[in-house]
Parts: sequence; C-alpha cells; structure tokens
Amino acid sequence: MGRAMLTPMAYDALYAGFRWEIPARLNMAAQVCDDWAGAEPERAAIRDLAYGVVSYGALRGMADVLARALVAQGVQRGDRVGVLRSQSAWTAAAHIAIWKLGAVSIPLFKLFGADALRIRLDDAGAKLVIGDGAPHDGLATWGGDVIVPEDLPPDDTPFDTAETGPEDPAVLIYTSGTTGAPKGALHGHRMLTGHLPGVEMSHDFLGAKGDCIWTPADWAWIGGLFDVAMPGLALGVPVVAARMDKFSAAECNRIIQDAGVRNVFFPPTALRMLKAEGAYVSGLRSVASGGEPLGAEMLAWGRAALGVTINEFYGQTECNMVASSCGALFDARPGCIGKPVPGFEIAVLGPDGVPLADGEGDVAIKRGAASMMLEYWNNPQATADKFRGDWMLTGDRGLWEGDYLRFMGREDDVITSAGYRIGPSEIEDCLLTHPAVATVGVVGKPDSLRTEIVKAYVVLKPDAAPSDALAAALTDYVKQRVAKHSYPREIAFIDALPMTVTGKVIRKELKVRAAAEVTG
Repeated sequence: MGRAMLTPMAYDALYAGFRWEIPARLNMAAQVCDDWAGAEPERAAIRDLAYGVVSYGALRGMADVLARALVAQGVQRGDRVGVLRSQSAWTAAAHIAIWKLGAVSIPLFKLFGADALRIRLDDAGAKLVIGDGAPHDGLATWGGDVIVPEDLPPDDTPFDTAETGPEDPAVLIYTSGTTGAPKGALHGHRMLTGHLPGVEMSHDFLGAKGDCIWTPADWAWIGGLFDVAMPGLALGVPVVAARMDKFSAAECNRIIQDAGVRNVFFPPTALRMLKAEGAYVSGLRSVASGGEPLGAEMLAWGRAALGVTINEFYGQTECNMVASSCGALFDARPGCIGKPVPGFEIAVLGPDGVPLADGEGDVAIKRGAASMMLEYWNNPQATADKFRGDWMLTGDRGLWEGDYLRFMGREDDVITSAGYRIGPSEIEDCLLTHPAVATVGVVGKPDSLRTEIVKAYVVLKPDAAPSDALAAALTDYVKQRVAKHSYPREIAFIDALPMTVTGKVIRKELKVRAAAEVTG
C-alpha cells in the first residue's frame, strides 16, 4: 500500500540507506483508499465521531459517488476543485474523488472570510467547490457551483481511477507570504509519498498495532491533511475525524478516550493550552508537534502530562516534513527541531550560497525531495526566487548542532500564531479598504500562548478619530473578510508609520516596538 514503511534501526543507518520508491504511475487516491479497499475492504479507515466508523470499502464507495458527480458537472483532468469542509469522512472522500479524476484539489479553510476565499478560488480558476451545505459569503459572491456530497444519491457503480504520474498536479495549497496575495503551492501525486517518512518518524514509527491518529488541526491546512489524515490512511492507521468548535483540554480528552486515539499531532499552541489547563492525557503512544519550536520546559511537561516525549518536526507548505525528532531513534535536544528525515538533504547556507558546517545561515532543502512542490501556481518569478541553484530556500534561519538542526527564526515578516502562518500583507490590504484607514502596518507581537498575535498599527484619515469602538469595528472587518483566525488581536492608532524612501512600511521597526510593549 504505497511506499514501504520505515524499519526501526540506528538513525545513521536508516538515513544513509533510504531511497525514494516512486513508481512511474502514481495516484494518491489509490495510495490512501483504492489499494486498501481492494485488499481489506472492511478495515477501518476513518473513525468519524459524527457518523461512525467508515471502512476503506465504504470510503471508496463515497469517493466513487462523488467522482461521478464531478464528471457530471464537467470536471476534467487538470481542473481545480475547492474543498471547503472541516474534518469528516466526506472531506477525505472529496479529495480522493478529485484525485481519481486526475483533477487538482484545493483545501480551503471554513473560517476564511469572503475576500480571502474568493481570492483563492479566482486565482486557482476553480471549476467548482465541494462544501458541506453551510452558507458562506465568499461562495455567494464567487458565484460558482457547489456540490454537497451528503445530498448525492447512493450509487454502487465503481469509478476507475485515472492513471497519473508522480509529477502530475494533484493539490494546490495556498500559503501566506509577506508581500502580495497568497501564493498557491502546486504539488504532484508524489507529495504524499514525500510526507510518509517524516510522519512515521515523528510518531515513533507510526503503524504499530493499535495505532489510531488524530489532530485538532483543521484538514484545510497541510498539517492536518498531509501530516495526519492522508498519511494515516496510506499506512492503514485509522484516522479520527473530530473537529472541535473550540479547543479545550476536556474535549481533547473526550475525543482521545472515545475514539481510542494513540497518536496525536498537537500544534504548539494546543500544547500550551493543555499545559495552562493543567491537563493530563493517558493512553497515548506518540505526540508530534510542529510549526514553532518547543523549549525544554514544554518537553518536560509533555513527559509528565502526556506520558510521552513530544517529537518536534519541521517543514513548510512548499516542502514539508523535512526534519524531525524521533524518541525511538535518538534523544530530543531542547531548542532543536530534530535531524533530517530520510530522503531529505538539508543545508544551512552562508551568504555565498555555500553550505555551512558552523554558524547561522539560511535553511535550505536540496531539490529531489518527494514532498517538494512543483511550482507556485501561475507565478514563475516567485518560483524562481524560491530557489538558489539546487537549493529551495525556506525563508528560515538556522544552525547545526552536530546533526541536530536548531531553528533561529524567520527571515521574513510572516506571523506565526497558534500554529498558523499569517501573511501581514493580506490583513493590511483588507484594512486599507476601510473608509477610516489611511495607512497600516501589521506585525507579529510576542505572546506566551500563541507565540505571536497579530498587531495592527493604524494611521487614520483626518476625518476619523481613534476609539475602542473603531478598533473593535476594524477587528470585525478583518474577521469577516480575511479569516477568523488571523484578525488583529490588538490595534494601535498612531500618527505615522516608519517608511522607506520608496513608501514601504518598515516592519522591522514596528516589530521592535511590539516586542518592547511586552518587555517594557
């Protein structure tokens, strides 16, 4: 079923002996569903706490019904189709159905505002959207067709999965940047194969007897969809679908106990919230975390409260799961994000682009990694800028401590908040459309719970006056138009922004000011 699983052995031997096994014909629908459905149709695929246990055979039937509906709507190979749903068996079936056609799925977040959703759908040239029936302002203004799979009539007619290759486009995931509109990272069918070694490592060789995986992270993000849902299905590990409306330790414990969860991906903010609530969770075999570095205190708390050593991992939408800790192979080193995952060559580059053995530099990944994107969608200049020779630049700074990689921080101004990467320009562009706003600068402000919060420094137009009511109105304005997870939690009204001679906001100065508000 897909790529052979990693075998526990000494890390050095495992890394040195690994080779990517990528066949000429590859379709992720077969990896996560069809192959298992043919061999073990009754095997549990998804434990959906809203609908019950869904077998691989049933999941294939759901995907086939939806695939036929997509064909009836005119979807063809290469077309882009949005998936605007939270965790559920039908969400997995939606992606599988799209891949069965040789089409491209676009994961979309339910909390996106109208503008943010429409920007992504328009940029992708989406043919239609697979939704859950809930109204959304972005869908209404976009005006395209929406399919709700729960409304489709049952049909047992099998659907033949298209023959595709590893480089054929399969997934278009939008990622936030510091300038311009969000960029779409286009991935091929090898994407899932590329994720598997890192997922296995971060869960101390996921796939052991009794394993069952879940994450509170939404499946609209790469962390939920390709660090948990699809790898679990590919490895034959039951995947729990149980999205929480609001995170809480009690609800986490209920889901873990009710569904028999043994493996969890917790974003760092979720771990901090569990720690703040004094939570203890039993029955887990592995906990993985990624998106922001954890410190020694959090690792020690994890051993006491979760009963496991938390394995940190590292990657990004453009090339994910490239480094990881693995308690079954080597001891965690606080402040480091593990060692390179088998199949990935990581370098810390100096100013001349030459790999460094010592000292801080640019973290980069060698071309040829299976989880590396094909390109930025319709953006050849951004694609070219992402690479330096054979190396893909992550935009992060790091250094080596032996063969451990220490993360030092972002080069750019992307805000990391509660595990989400938030581009300041999208929020600035939104606020600039408000009639009271003249100019605005958005940065991340250090926060003990979320790592950073979004802070907006706003210069008002002459006819507008600062007030708490206006700050609340601006906050709501962003919530409704961009996303409910990336609105400014703080707004400061100032007389002028620090600017370059060309009129560009100097975010570095705003970040220093925001940090001083915390320490001062």
